[in-house]
Amino acid sequence: MKTHICPWWFAYTFDNRIRRLFHKPEELLGPYIKQGMTVMDIGCGMGFFSMGLARLVGHEGQVISADLQQRMLDILKLRAKKVGVARRIKTHLCQPGEIGVESAVDFALAFWMAHEVPDMDGFFDQIQSILRPGARFLMAEPKFHVSFDRFKQIIDSARQSGLKKCASPRIGLSWSALFEKREILF
Repeated sequence: MKTHICPWWFAYTFDNRIRRLFHKPEELLGPYIKQGMTVMDIGCGMGFFSMGLARLVGHEGQVISADLQQRMLDILKLRAKKVGVARRIKTHLCQPGEIGVESAVDFALAFWMAHEVPDMDGFFDQIQSILRPGARFLMAEPKFHVSFDRFKQIIDSARQSGLKKCASPRIGLSWSALFEKREILF
């Protein structure tokens, strides 16, 4: 399968003030985040959701913003500094096929990016390994770019990794699924 990565300059077409009309990060993610949590924004781009996550986790929390493109992370750092949340955000440069984060997180977000991953099973296995037991993972895919059948395939891949789908939150312009990492019982 051919890899497609959204170029950094194209992110300005959907990472802007107009987007806040249908995606309000704090409102959308607030039900899943508590102050002091460690959360991850996978494929964070220029930080549209990372900023909202940083506000939600508060001074004691941390956001790990991970992306394949250093340029995206550099722009995110500048934006975070401008709005006063830079100390809560740790940027991480991923490698193709490897998220490369070993810190355990309480929540992970993959917004409009999973369809770009060539090895879906490997991707969800990595997410499964990053999540603490009982942690949640929210995934959203753009309806205008990903068919419902393709989205169902992506969900099936997440389930095969051991993630349990628990809801389908309503998110503007998106297919979505909320998963939980099953707790290990001995």
